[in-house]
Amino acid sequence: MKHDFLTVENVVLMGAIVLCLVWTYQSIAAMSRNWELSERLTAERKALELLNVEVEAAELENEYYKSNEYQELMARRQLDKKLPGENMVVMPANSEEAKNRYQTIAAEKEEREYSNFEKWIMYLFPSY
Repeated sequence: MKHDFLTVENVVLMGAIVLCLVWTYQSIAAMSRNWELSERLTAERKALELLNVEVEAAELENEYYKSNEYQELMARRQLDKKLPGENMVVMPANSEEAKNRYQTIAAEKEEREYSNFEKWIMYLFPSY
């Protein structure tokens, strides 16, 4: 039994299969490249939006620095300026007793064991 594999039909069939494989490979490569470009475009758009937000924030900050309120605040802070009729009040430094007051209250709260109900009441009504 003799088989002839190099007939015209077999050569055309092999050529068609090779062309289909090349076409499929090129299609997949093109889709992959399109997806990568789409992802890069999305990332660039996000970066652009972030830059736009930063520019807006900088513009608003510049407007704030130009405002009279900011200039008055800085004059009060840095140059010790005040408006007519205002008086400066100097408060005494806190005593050691005042500084340690909240530490002792916190320590007392930690020492006591609270029931679940008491914990809920303290959570819902903080002044309790």
